[in-house]
Amino acid sequence: MAILVLVVEDEPIIRMNTVAMIEDAGYDVLEACNADDAMALMESRPDIAAVFSDIEMPGSMDGLALMHEVRIGWPPVVLILASGRITPPACEMPNDTTFLRKPYSETSLLDALHAVH
Repeated sequence: MAILVLVVEDEPIIRMNTVAMIEDAGYDVLEACNADDAMALMESRPDIAAVFSDIEMPGSMDGLALMHEVRIGWPPVVLILASGRITPPACEMPNDTTFLRKPYSETSLLDALHAVH
């Protein structure tokens, strides 16, 4: 069974490109356009092994807050956070979160996903 990755990105073109990169590498992907939708998917899909999220999104929480919620509720899930404008200090991110600056390369994204087992 393929590893399931949740991609959370409000910009449709960026989300589509990220999903394509991840699927081309052999992973299964779910998509959400904000953290609220992502949390609903996390609660309904216990097989999600990794969450890739943008920081800046509309809704009740941003990507950084989403990462903290996922780390609390699903500790083993691999967390990957991305932004082109914000670089949070490591102390503000949950433990073991990989940060990628946009535009990120396919190699850096896939390297971060290799942590998923």
